[in-house]
Amino acid sequence: MAACDFDMLFTFVLPGWEGAAHDTHIFLDTIRKQSNNFPHPPPGKYYVVDSGYPMMKGYLAPYKGISYHLQDFRRRGGSPRTRHEKFNHAHSSLRCTIERTFGVWKNKWRIIRNMPSFPFHIQILIVSATMALHNFVRLNDRDDRGFINANRDSISRRENNSEADSSYEQNLGSLTNPAMVVLRDSIANSIWGDNN
Repeated sequence: MAACDFDMLFTFVLPGWEGAAHDTHIFLDTIRKQSNNFPHPPPGKYYVVDSGYPMMKGYLAPYKGISYHLQDFRRRGGSPRTRHEKFNHAHSSLRCTIERTFGVWKNKWRIIRNMPSFPFHIQILIVSATMALHNFVRLNDRDDRGFINANRDSISRRENNSEADSSYEQNLGSLTNPAMVVLRDSIANSIWGDNN
């Protein structure tokens, strides 16, 4: 996976957590307890994560305190004004695409939304099978009615759920990887330079 919807990941990796538990708390607990089994990104790759996650090695978060959500830019009627805003805009666009892809997948393959309490190794097989089927159908039948309906449902659901930053606060500064900060700045400088 190049990027990941952590809600989906935790559904399969850590069943049994309370619905009110914040993803960051679950994530930090998971990597502490299961560091060898957790699917960290391979070297040179990273997961796109929201601002509630620490900038650890392999996890690329947006700049905090800078406009981020696409509707923020639409509301003010303008495009990004700084390199940090440009990065956040690109990060938000990518994150929306990833979340929409997961939304369509969950709508098309409803067993994913309400995973039966099969043993964990069976859940992994169900996820893998539905991803393979999803990709096969998507590549071979662009006009599949199920995809058209699932895509429409996914867009409708996202428009009805206003996106808001989490109020969960934790001292994550000590987990910040300086190399990831440099990488984020490098990407921000690159996309800013490409457009200015």
